[in-house]
Amino acid sequence: MLGCCSIGMERSRAKHPDDLSWREVGDMGWRYLRIPAALLLVEAIYWFITIPSDTLAPIQVTEAWIWQGLTALIYGDGSVVYTTHNGWWTRVDLYHSNFSGGSIALYVSDECAGVHEMIFISTLVLLTDRVPWKLKKRTIAVMCGIVYVLNIARLVVLYPLAVSSCANDPRSFRCASGMWEFHTFVYQWGFLIVLVIMWLVWFLWVGGPQRVTAASREVKSPLRVNLRREMDGMHWAFAIAGIILVAIALETVFTDGAFQSAQMANNNCTALEEYSPNCANAEESWNSEVGYVWSLATLGIIGIGAAVLDVSRLKIESEEE
Repeated sequence: MLGCCSIGMERSRAKHPDDLSWREVGDMGWRYLRIPAALLLVEAIYWFITIPSDTLAPIQVTEAWIWQGLTALIYGDGSVVYTTHNGWWTRVDLYHSNFSGGSIALYVSDECAGVHEMIFISTLVLLTDRVPWKLKKRTIAVMCGIVYVLNIARLVVLYPLAVSSCANDPRSFRCASGMWEFHTFVYQWGFLIVLVIMWLVWFLWVGGPQRVTAASREVKSPLRVNLRREMDGMHWAFAIAGIILVAIALETVFTDGAFQSAQMANNNCTALEEYSPNCANAEESWNSEVGYVWSLATLGIIGIGAAVLDVSRLKIESEEE
């Protein structure tokens, strides 16, 4: 009976030569799961490097400056005042007689800068199979530009939304709730929906379904990671920028007075096991300083790694060779 079963299984396999092996199943699973896996990895890295506030200060400042300029141009000079937040010119105060207290204070945080969304759409484009690298670079540049413009537009419409919302309940503490609801929706879902639609339209435009079908049929050789033998200008730029960031992180640890003061204050509170508002502020300052150092070091290491490591596929020799 066992012999008959064995013969039967062999015959069954012979009748189905197209059955997938476990390796093929694993390759197919990785092909479909690598995009969400990469997005989760990028999300984790972005969250890590933006732990300290104002991590993307240069971008935040430029967006706040454009925001206040367009708001003043469209709604009048008295509608907005440009000022600082945490020492950076990222704060925009909106003014209207119907607002509670006459003004609404807002600022461009690192999460509101749109960089998160740019990284998201760039990752989707980079992981799309069988699309030329030059086309991917042009696509990323265009899409990041669109995200930047959309983010500025989102900021500019906050003023009329707040004015319209407060018209029904002037000077109420919660009169601008409509503006905040719009901001929350865009922050949580709006941009995600827009980005997915942008990628889907581009995916269909470049013949994505046909490219994915062709990619699923080709046999890819294994990846290998080696030290890069030759570095061009872009690689040297990444390496130099990475070294500078790591050097700034080390300089902050060993010579920065604010870092050392925050460390001392936090250590004193920990040693005394003191729980007070001062110690809470000390712990917050210390976490911010540590996050700043780790963010710089992480970005530096990523830049150096991208410069000196060469990730390529092994060439598989044909059977005839």
